[in-house]
Amino acid sequence: MNRREMLLSTAAGLSASLLGAKASGSAPASPERTQLGVCVYCRGLRIRAERSRGGNLDDPLNFLEHCYKLGAGGIQIPLKIKDEAYTSKLRRRAEEHAMFVEGIAGLPRDRGDVQRFAAEVETARRAGATVIRVVMIPGRRYERFNSLDEFREFSKRGTSSLELAEPVAARHRMRLAVENHKDQRISERLEVLRRIDSEYIGACVDTGNSFVLMEDPVEVVRAYAPWAFSVHLKDQAVSEYEDGFLFADVALGKGFLDLPEIVRILRKARPDVRFCLETITRDPLKVPCLTDKYWATFPDVPGRDLARMLRTVRANASPEPLPRVSHLGPDEQVAREDENVAKSLAYSLDRLNLAGATRGKVTWE
Repeated sequence: MNRREMLLSTAAGLSASLLGAKASGSAPASPERTQLGVCVYCRGLRIRAERSRGGNLDDPLNFLEHCYKLGAGGIQIPLKIKDEAYTSKLRRRAEEHAMFVEGIAGLPRDRGDVQRFAAEVETARRAGATVIRVVMIPGRRYERFNSLDEFREFSKRGTSSLELAEPVAARHRMRLAVENHKDQRISERLEVLRRIDSEYIGACVDTGNSFVLMEDPVEVVRAYAPWAFSVHLKDQAVSEYEDGFLFADVALGKGFLDLPEIVRILRKARPDVRFCLETITRDPLKVPCLTDKYWATFPDVPGRDLARMLRTVRANASPEPLPRVSHLGPDEQVAREDENVAKSLAYSLDRLNLAGATRGKVTWE
């Protein structure tokens, strides 16, 4: 069995167990370990399916064991607030598996919320995490906001939240990785990072998100690479529709992103940065870049950026309809998600030079 076959066999076994069917032959072969971790958002369909059967896959310990069986190198998941017995067990299991743990947390909304945030950071530190992924601005910019003033107000709130979070992160020596979450463009985000100017505030570099803001994916990676604390690795497929284009998460290697070059740039800038798969199995997103609503918060973006984005869409438009799952039954949706994750982990081994367990044990900082 080669790498790809082993990972796909594991996915098939998981899907079969969910469907209540017996896998043919013996249990799936243990897949080769990849350094690529798995963000919990990749497993939303399976988490919901397991919950309906009384399971709790979004518990960090359970999720760690699940991803270990998949052959992943680590996890990124909300750790919330846990006691010392729980975090010690999670840290120990991660070390035994040679896997990394990264947290996800909401920034403090105001001074009254700092205590909650500090407790989540302390939980992450005790669990062995050295990075927590955060988001500054909720929602997709072109969907959430109706005016530039409204967007700027939320940007100001996000910056204030980061400023409240920074002393907490510094006290615990925890790095906060701010994702480019379909919110700010490069110049806007770098202005925030430079203003705060902290060794504990950096970037969670999402390899696909900023394309919908009319930015070139490789240029985005180059800009954020020096700030990278974590990476959301994903691939994207596109096709046109009447108001703009459709934007779909697909298994790594099935889209138009130059993933080998993206990984090379990030590793050159930050040799020890960790990568987490964030391929979300869902219907394509609509990016209505030809409507007035889309442009409400982009008054100064030059038309050449739109032209470049549309040229890229047309040059890479999928000849087949983009993958959709909403018409499938729950079990079939989970099977599709399993396949996307397995194919992506296999691609990370075959094409991205991410073979092997993470370097060393999870460190306590």
